[in-house]
Amino acid sequence: MNLHSNFLYPRSLYHTQFELESLAFNAQLQDFSQRVNYICSLQTGSKLSSKEAHHQIHILWKKLKMTRKHLSSH
Repeated sequence: MNLHSNFLYPRSLYHTQFELESLAFNAQLQDFSQRVNYICSLQTGSKLSSKEAHHQIHILWKKLKMTRKHLSSH
């Protein structure tokens, strides 16, 4: 990744015992966080209404919960 990508898409180091499910969920959690950040920025910049921002975050949250449930069932 170049410097620009590292700024826009920061990744945290993984600090737990390596398990494929945990690693996959960590990646999904970081993606969720980044997308929520974008949605909040769009809402703050008046590009999305508060209602639409809430709706989009709610959809992302449901997807994250389903991912966690799916990964923990394996």
